[in-house]
Formats: sequence, C-alpha cells, structure tokens
Amino acid sequence: MGSPLRFDGRVVLVTGAGAGLGRAYALAFAERGALVVVNDLGGDFKGVGRGSLAADKVVEEIRRRGGKAVASYDVVVNNAGILRDRSFARISDEDWDIIHRVHLRGSFQVTRAAWDHMKKQKYGRIIMTSSASGIYGNFGQANYSAAKLGLLGLANSLAIEGRKSNIHCNTIAPNAGSRMTQTVLPEDLVEALKPEYVAPLVLWLCHESCEENGGLFEVGAGWIGKLRWERTLGAIVRQKNHPMTPEAVKANWKKICDFENASKPQSIQESTGSIIEVLSKIDSEGVSANHTSHATSTATSGFAGAIGQKLPPFSYAYTELEAIMYALGVGASIKDPKDLKFVYEGSSDFSCLPTFGVIIGQKSLMGGGLAEIPGLSINFAKVLHGEQYLELYKPLPRAGKLKCEAVVADVLDKGSGVVIIMDVYSYSEKELICHNQFSLFLVGSGGFGGKRTSDKVKVAVAIPNRPPDAVLTDTTSLNQAALYRLSGDWNPLHIDPNFASLAGFDKPILHGLCTFGFSARRILQQFADNDVSRFKAIKARFAKPVYPGQTLQTEMWKEGNRIHFQTKVQETGDIVISNAYVDLAPTSDTSAKTPSEGGKLQSTLVFEEIGRRLKDVGPEVVKKVNAVFEWHITKGGNIGAKWTIDLKSGSGKVYQGPAKGAADTTIILSDEDFMEVVLGKLDPQKAFFSGRLKARGNIMLSQKLQMILKDYAKL
Repeated sequence: MGSPLRFDGRVVLVTGAGAGLGRAYALAFAERGALVVVNDLGGDFKGVGRGSLAADKVVEEIRRRGGKAVASYDVVVNNAGILRDRSFARISDEDWDIIHRVHLRGSFQVTRAAWDHMKKQKYGRIIMTSSASGIYGNFGQANYSAAKLGLLGLANSLAIEGRKSNIHCNTIAPNAGSRMTQTVLPEDLVEALKPEYVAPLVLWLCHESCEENGGLFEVGAGWIGKLRWERTLGAIVRQKNHPMTPEAVKANWKKICDFENASKPQSIQESTGSIIEVLSKIDSEGVSANHTSHATSTATSGFAGAIGQKLPPFSYAYTELEAIMYALGVGASIKDPKDLKFVYEGSSDFSCLPTFGVIIGQKSLMGGGLAEIPGLSINFAKVLHGEQYLELYKPLPRAGKLKCEAVVADVLDKGSGVVIIMDVYSYSEKELICHNQFSLFLVGSGGFGGKRTSDKVKVAVAIPNRPPDAVLTDTTSLNQAALYRLSGDWNPLHIDPNFASLAGFDKPILHGLCTFGFSARRILQQFADNDVSRFKAIKARFAKPVYPGQTLQTEMWKEGNRIHFQTKVQETGDIVISNAYVDLAPTSDTSAKTPSEGGKLQSTLVFEEIGRRLKDVGPEVVKKVNAVFEWHITKGGNIGAKWTIDLKSGSGKVYQGPAKGAADTTIILSDEDFMEVVLGKLDPQKAFFSGRLKARGNIMLSQKLQMILKDYAKL
C-alpha cells in the first residue's frame, strides 16, 4: 500500500461541505494534514434558505480533530449542488437558471478565483462533480443533466490549459447519499452509498503524487471505474464532386453504428485529425468502403504514383531587406561586429546567410502544393518536419529573383508514418544556385507496404565519439519565433498559444529551421570566418522542440572540411538537432574563383582604361586628390570584383583587388550601375540617396570622383 497520503501544508477548498460528500471530503483532508476551507450556504437540497450552521458544525468538527481552516487555495473540490427536478415540459426558466448558476457557474467562479494562485505556485488540483445523469441522461433532470455534462467539458479544457502549470483537473460522477438523494433513495441504500466510500478517490486525485489529469470516474459503494469515449470507425458516404445524400447515409447506417474495432479518440486533435484524413481521402479519390487489403493496395499505388510528380514551378524574389530580416531571425546581431555584413546592406561585403536558401525553397510547402499531388493523402495537422538538407552551388545573391522547381523524390513507409522526400531546385536564369531536400514525416499514415529506405535521401551522420572541438551558446528571445516567421513561415503553431495547445504544446514553439539557422551561423563564424563562399552544404535532423527564450548550445566537431554538430537546449539538456553536419569548401577553392568572375564584368574594361589614361597625369592627380578609393563591384547581388584607385602615393595606380593599405573611401555598386554612372546616365548623388550606390569612410572625398572620371580619365 505504501506510505499514507498526506496533505500537510496544502490548502483545500471544499464547496457544499456542510453535509454529505462535501463534509466527508473536508474531514478526510483535514485528518491528513490539510488546511481546509469549508464552504456551504446551508440551504436545503432545492437551494432554499441559507445559514452557517451546517458549515460551522463541520469547522468545529475539524478543529476538534486538530485541523485548521484558512482562506487560500491549493486544492479545489467543486461539490456544491442542488436539485430542481421537473419533467422537461414543466421546467421553468428559474428552475433552469438556478441549477446552472449553482452547479456550472458556481464551479467556474470558485475555480477562477483559485486559478491565478495555482498558476503562480505551479501547483493545483481541481475536482469537478458531474453525475450519471449528465453522462447518460435521466428522466426529470434535463436542467441538472445539462449542467453536469457542462462541468465535464469545463474540466477537460482546464486539464489542457493547466497542464503546463502542474494544475490537474479531474471529474467524478459519484453515487452517494446526500441532502439531494435522501428524499429519493431508500434509507438502506443511502446508508450503503456512504460519502466515505467516495472520499478516498477524491483524496488520491488531489494528491501531489497523482499524475492523473483530464480523467472521468464513476464511483460509489467502494467501486471506482474510469470512463473514456469510444467511436465507431464509421463510413465515408460521399465521393469527390458528388453530392452527399440521405440515401447514402441510410445505406451505410449499419457500418456507421458498428462498434466492432472502434477507435478511442483521447483529444480534439485525434478527433479532428481523422476528419481531415477523410477529406484527403475523398480529394485523392482513394476512398474505400471498409478497411481491407483493398485499402492498403490503393494507398500503396497512390503513394507510389506520387514519386516523381512535380509541383508547379514558382519564383521567389527578394531584396536585401528579406536577407537582413532572416539574419536577425536566426540571431545575427550588431553586438558582434562580424555579423554586420549580414544585417547592414551598406557593408562592403554584405552577404546573405547561406541558410537563407531554405526560405527560398520552402515556398513549395507553404503554398500547399503537396495537397495537389495525385495519390498523396495529407493531413497537414499530422505533418512533422523530420530532416533538412541544403546545398549551395554558389553564394546566394544579395538580392534577386530565383525560379524554383519542386519534385517528390521518394516516399518511404516507416510503419508509424510516411516520409515524403521533396527536392527543390532554385535557379538564377539557367544557373543552379541551391538545392533543398525537405523530409516530411506524416504521422499515422504508414503500414501500406512501401519501401523503407531510398538512395535519394541525403543521409544524416552521427557525431564523433569524443568531446566537441567548440561549443557556442545563443539565448533566444521571447520574440524569436515572432521575428523568424516574418521570413515566410506563417504556421500559427509558432505564434498562437491556442493553436499550439491544440497541437499538444504548452506554448508556441520555435521553428525548427530557426534553430537550424542559429547553428549554421555559428559554424560559419567558428570555422569559416563568416566567408559565405566556403559554405557548401548542411544536413540536420530535428529531434525535439525549442521554446522561445531558451538557450541554444551548438556543439561542433571538425573532421577535415566537414563540421559535425548537434544542438541542445542548455536549460534541459535535450538534443533538438541531431546527426547534423556542415560541409565547407577549402580556402583555396574559393579564392581561385574571384579573378574569373571579375573578368566577366563590363566595369573591368573601364578600370583598365582609367589606369592607362591616368599614367600621363598621375602625379598631378595625386597632388590634387590625395586619396585611396576602393571599389566593390557587385553582380547578381554578390561582389564580383574589387578594384583600387590609389591616388595617394607616387604617380598613382589602378589595380584589381583590395587596397594594400587602408582605403579612404569604399564605394559599393553593381556593375550595371557603375556603367550608368560612367556614361553619365546615373547621377552618383541620386544613386547614393536611393541606396543604389553605397559608400563608407570619407564620403566627401567621393565628390572628387567626377574629376577623376571626366577631367582626367576623360570617360
């Protein structure tokens, strides 16, 4: 039996505690050390009259036994009740209203008074008192039955809302002798149904060691039973593009009411989820009248038919604004000077974070295109993002418009669910920029006899069996998910507390791809000095959710040019990203690309010509200008070439590459805009204020550029 259950220091409020069940509860709690608040208006079973005599007697009895009575709340037992039994035809408005005021509204108000206190102390136990009349109905008790079943609905919702604060709420339907039953039950039966035979269940449900939450129990005469809902498998009685008729309902009525192999939904998610599955089956024409091998073969052929199916092509256009918004969403900050290149468009080497590539590819999922694939029955309420792979073939442009093509690469049967492998390829004109592979897990859709593995999957890799080479932490903001979602993932799971609760979470969770971005940013910083041209690929598996405000701990292992990593929540130790890696290009690979890229630019010819024309007048220009100008010429949003015009030393010179010393002024503009400035089609000052030309350093020196370009270089 174990040690006795004690309630020392716990404060218990019992309504209707002047007699019957309430009295038994109050005495039992007090006997086991609780401080008991005795509440009873002292009226009769119809709610007529009032007085403190009944409550006073119980308080006195508690005190005689050494107990105490105080006003605070750890446990609330909603027990108060009255009867106004009438046949439905004879129920008056007053009969209806008073029953609901006492039973349903009374329980609501008492519980609401205790709720905030329970939430603050992260503890609470609540009992709602329903009735067999509420569960099954009873002649002459329509008002009472409605109120009692309403209490069950209230309790079920409180069980969900209170779970995160360690507040448990359960419902009992007792059979016991009380003021309400003494006039309708024989005396010997009232004696057999002693309240003392109900109180032990209430005490157990209210004990701190009891984990029961959201339960419904019938209890009486020493017997206790738990109830749950049961639902038939039912029947689908309509087809796609056909009206639903009462004749179809009639034809399927036996199946609709057949409880053999019934389901037992335990949450609103399970209930509504099955309805959404029906919609998917109807839309995909994969409807079978019963769950037989025919259904399995239909699912198998349906999933197999989805492989290779392409989604409609789409485009994704973005500017520096979207790139900066994403960087801020994954933790880049001006607190770290090295992050400035990701959050300030005027930075000389402004760049998109490599993992911004997932934002480009995810539009295929956010747009609901998967639902249009023939053969795929998708309940989006049961879709989990299992793994993510991203490969970059060249750095993302700082701004641009990419064309994307998505295809279902494979479908795997994992038994407990289905994995859909979705490949998304993104192009700038005809050049492949990046490849995303989304692995989506559909809970509960497996078992159709499909294959379990695929050579098309980018495989996750276990971390090395040794201490990490580097560990970096980031504390996420409470607003992290609210900020990250502005990059295009509008799933309300990450912002709406009610939606998150329906999905089974205590509060909105952080996007998995946000955590993904945090970790990738740290690896780029730690092992590639924030050089985006070295970032080749990343693979990660999402293991557990993260809540905004928690601290991310990225652990990294370097093995050649592959950086293995896993990410934990520091506060709990939970691994949230596992079996992950980033592949980096060797430094030599990236540095070799710059000259050839620079050679493709129109501006190259202009700088070379400036160098030739300044040879004769170099000393004169150096004397008048006395400055070093560094130019960053961009193409497709990325830096294509750097040029230096040195008019500070010797006779001056022009060469490709960054300044050998400190530049006085650095100017950033695209190859196209540079040509328009040179040709006189674009005013440099207007370009500066419109953001097309960016400058840093001694900006006033840039006014002398007109002298260089026109008066001396004669362009």
